[in-house]
Amino acid sequence: MRITQGCFSFLPDLTDDQIKAQVQYCLDNGWAVGLEYTDDPHPRNTYWEMWGPPMFDLRDAVGVMTELKAVRDAHGGSYIRLSGFDNSHGCESVKISFIVNRPAKEPGFRLDRTEGPGRTIGYSIVAYSTQDMPADE
Repeated sequence: MRITQGCFSFLPDLTDDQIKAQVQYCLDNGWAVGLEYTDDPHPRNTYWEMWGPPMFDLRDAVGVMTELKAVRDAHGGSYIRLSGFDNSHGCESVKISFIVNRPAKEPGFRLDRTEGPGRTIGYSIVAYSTQDMPADE
């Protein structure tokens, strides 16, 4: 199962040159770039681990790519996300966000169904990455 979150999620993974071009686009627009990583890419998990603070002072994509290499070296088996933050409206707003690294095997999710009183049915999504993998995988 391929996790589809953020920009470009339905395209093949971007190459480092393509990532660098997107980073330069962010910097040319005056956006700060941040890197985050996680083992649990659940759609409602908005609290990924930050790889240092957003890079507010960089104006060249090479610096961001150096940090991307460092986070890949440290957390290469995790999901890594790059985000561009715009502060032109007085607060940091995410303008672009996309996954730049994925684990070799993406564990995916399971949909649990719970029947309640009457005809009430509840659904929840459980990430396989937070528990043991099912026997058939």
